[in-house]
Amino acid sequence: MASEVNFKSRYREYGGEQKYWPLGPFKVRLPFIHYAWSFPEMGQAIFMCATCLGAIPVLTEYLGVTYEVALSMVIINGFFYTLHVLLGDPVVPGWVTPAIPLVTAFLSNYELGPQRYQALVGVQLLLGVIFLFMGITGLGSKVIEIVPNSVKSGILMGGGIAAVVTEFKPEGRFDTYHISITVGILIAYFCLFSPIWANLRKQNKIINTIGKFGMLPAILIAVFVGPLAGEIALPDIVWWPLIKIPEFGNIFKQLSPFSIGFPSASIWAACVPVAIVVYIIAFGDFVTSQALIDEADKIRVDEKVLFNANRSNLVSGIRNVAMALICPYTQMCGPLWAAVTAAVSQRYKEGPEAMESIYSGAGTFRISTFICVALMPISSFLQPVLPIALSMTLLVQGFICTQLAMNMCDDDIERGICGVMGCVLATRGAAWGLVVGLILHFLLYMKREKKAA
Repeated sequence: MASEVNFKSRYREYGGEQKYWPLGPFKVRLPFIHYAWSFPEMGQAIFMCATCLGAIPVLTEYLGVTYEVALSMVIINGFFYTLHVLLGDPVVPGWVTPAIPLVTAFLSNYELGPQRYQALVGVQLLLGVIFLFMGITGLGSKVIEIVPNSVKSGILMGGGIAAVVTEFKPEGRFDTYHISITVGILIAYFCLFSPIWANLRKQNKIINTIGKFGMLPAILIAVFVGPLAGEIALPDIVWWPLIKIPEFGNIFKQLSPFSIGFPSASIWAACVPVAIVVYIIAFGDFVTSQALIDEADKIRVDEKVLFNANRSNLVSGIRNVAMALICPYTQMCGPLWAAVTAAVSQRYKEGPEAMESIYSGAGTFRISTFICVALMPISSFLQPVLPIALSMTLLVQGFICTQLAMNMCDDDIERGICGVMGCVLATRGAAWGLVVGLILHFLLYMKREKKAA
């Protein structure tokens, strides 16, 4: 962390907020104009885009689209990812990952075809409206302040438990790729969270350079371990065409409600509770975002970073409404990719010499993943490792969420509520978990949290 004497940045004053162009509730920031380009995050993005591409198997299975159409959908979704930093959100956005099993189970109630697509449109459009409502009314920020600390930590704990259980449950990805996932996740944990690794980085320039790339070393090793273990095939690299142009025509004809029609009244009614529960799950991402940014902001006194839950709700709402109308997405559009935001935050806390601004890391990463998923040599090279990369991301997310949840708790009663609520949320769903957490809070811990001055 730089002192005020040796601090240098053309994008802000010491201790100030990064420059921006005001646009209503948004703060527009562009690379090179409002923040520096971060090459380590660009390097991470080249291989971490494997997780973005991990949506392809889900899209092809539950929507019946071809690989080419699914890849086109990933590219379109990748473009909307860039809106968060562009409009002032200091995090790396992602999916509403824990909600994917819920959404796909709901879609399975409808026959593959227009009716299933309309059901997906209904869920994502309603989710987008909820996000927009929370952002426009200002309830997004107020909810985070009002919700008891024990319940917020319980939401984080539930998300962490669900992420880990998804991978290790019977017939989960670990059973298929146990060697690759074991080697990859141990390396990822070591590079991201080990104090031993942190000390080695201080002593060795080469190790420090490797450490700047977050999860990238783990992804690279998994690319080689997978074929050696016989768990994945060698990649069949496609060199031409260099760039995949999204198949807008096919997507519009197959999936857009303007082509297949909007949901019927009965489908809309069935979508309402699903959309509400998905938002409850996504709410945990706002809590995680606030925790990660606050933690980093305390260390990096040279930059004032402000996370605004209302703005994040608005951007998430715009993304979900746009995707629902263009190409509905089974992963939904969430406000946070916890694993990568944590990796960016960890490097950001090393000081401005490591990362000029939090916007440098988050913005560079998301712009780079958008470009990389459209580059055929990269997407084809990573195709075999997609499920392993997705699994590693979820397991890192599980570590981060449980760690933050326990750090948020102030006493043993809160820790107990956090654990019980987290387990219920992970096993019975978001609605059950929320009800259990609130009941336990009011029954056992009636102390009101004081607002910060």
